[in-house]
Amino acid sequence: MDENNENITEDEEKQLTPREMEVLTHLVMGKTNPQIADALGLSTHTVKAHICSILRKMSVRDRVQIAVKAIRKGIVD
Repeated sequence: MDENNENITEDEEKQLTPREMEVLTHLVMGKTNPQIADALGLSTHTVKAHICSILRKMSVRDRVQIAVKAIRKGIVD
């Protein structure tokens, strides 16, 4: 088993809600939480909550790892 948990399964990807996928897309573009909040009409607190949920579901520790894993696995372009 990969210690870095690099592989994201199809089930893990399906666990992301449509809103989490939107947040993920903006995160991968390098946007800050306030920028994501403005783009999606959310509060920064809500964006932070979505990112925490994405971290947990993707089994990673930070937003850089989210972006790397999402790109490597083709979840986002």
